[in-house]
Amino acid sequence: MEANDKVIKQGARPWHRWMVMILLAVALAAVVSAVVGTSGAESIDGPLILVPTGLVLLLALLSRRALEPLVFGAFAGTLMMDPTNALSSLSESLMSVMTDEDVAWVIMVCGLMGSIIALLLKSGSSQAFARAMMRYTTDKPRALMGCWCMGIVLFVDDYLNSLAVGTSMRRITDHFKTSREMLAYVIDSTAAPISVLIPISTWAVFFGALIEKNGVAADGQGVITYIQAIPFMFYPWIAVAMVPLVIYGKIPLIGPMKIAERRAERQGQCVPPGAEHIDEDIAHLEADARHKGSVWSFLLPMASLAFFTWWFDLDFLMGIFITLAGMIVTFIALKKLSASETFDNIVEGFKSMIDALAVLVAAFLFNEVNTALGLNEYIITTVEPLISAELLPFIIFSIMGFVSFATGSNWGVFVIILPIVATLGHNLGADMTLVIGATLSASTFGSHACFYSDATVLTSQASGCTPFQHAFTQLPYAALAGILAAGAYLVLGYL
Repeated sequence: MEANDKVIKQGARPWHRWMVMILLAVALAAVVSAVVGTSGAESIDGPLILVPTGLVLLLALLSRRALEPLVFGAFAGTLMMDPTNALSSLSESLMSVMTDEDVAWVIMVCGLMGSIIALLLKSGSSQAFARAMMRYTTDKPRALMGCWCMGIVLFVDDYLNSLAVGTSMRRITDHFKTSREMLAYVIDSTAAPISVLIPISTWAVFFGALIEKNGVAADGQGVITYIQAIPFMFYPWIAVAMVPLVIYGKIPLIGPMKIAERRAERQGQCVPPGAEHIDEDIAHLEADARHKGSVWSFLLPMASLAFFTWWFDLDFLMGIFITLAGMIVTFIALKKLSASETFDNIVEGFKSMIDALAVLVAAFLFNEVNTALGLNEYIITTVEPLISAELLPFIIFSIMGFVSFATGSNWGVFVIILPIVATLGHNLGADMTLVIGATLSASTFGSHACFYSDATVLTSQASGCTPFQHAFTQLPYAALAGILAAGAYLVLGYL
């Protein structure tokens, strides 16, 4: 009973944080209503555009959560644009988000990956894989390096990387008293960064098409231009290279990560306080004594995901469909699961991703509101007078990295800003290969560091911690990599 009480106390959020959040939101609403009046979006200009983003970051730090700050921020932005009709405008924005093809794709991908994970758990396949890995991982650094290597191998898609490695390796890292925050950092550092660096991925296809569309490359040469920019994608190179240095102590544990690792090593508490519900949500999916999985029943679905994603022109959703269908037929035929167990667990696995999907939808909603406010254009317009050909890569990385971090959008920000970047680069006579490298580095930084980006949410869900816990402990390392990358762009711009 005492242990349960302790868990409840640790997982509870102090009431005063919520009171501060509500008071801040109400105060902001009053100020915005007074400043903007009833004229709406036409009156919004200058630093006022930054208010919703600042509110989200502040409330995330106060509450140590992601969902509620995003909703408050979206409401604040809607209130600024339409003070007299804010709730209905917010509802319309939410409907626009929910009917967007890209958002539907994310919901299907994440939910069905939850179904695949549930089948791997219930069939005993994950347990069999963990037992096999234990033979080769004799200590904590080897276990973490195993995560790092798996992340590099699963380069096809960052979602596949985060979800597959996290769910398969956390039992192993728990055995060596590794905090879930450290596991999440290792996985996230080989998700988007690796997908960006290896040009046979969903990132390369998406960005290569945009590079062509915006006239940076000739038709059919988008991926070639993308490949030429890979050596200049300094942030993902540094982020990936830092992981072994952190694992082996060459880069020391810093701040919150140090506290998390001490908790795991000294108290044996790998799951951070407040994140117990993530493991509890999938506890009923764990295999019982009747289900005996094998290493192959784990490895073959993973290989199928990667192969069919590649086969269908890097369409991860098609890879999931084919893999899930194959697992259903195989697991029932081999009697690893009954038909009812199979389909029940598909539903339960989808349901286990609801928390993560709620944060992702809120992040898309917040980005929709910021786009309507004109946040990206405002920031670019503000810094444009300061830009020279030599400073362009540094400024693009710094400003776009901040926008991507603040809004939680990496692909969306790239779509909006690339035309501006292309025009600036051509007008200034800048090295476009270096500029494209800086732009993609900024997108990667936003994906990696933001408290509520899709990569952060999915990695934390797979690793067994909350998005804030993952992002907060990872932030010092992401910031260090960002500073080094910014310095490299500054130096190279003048060479």
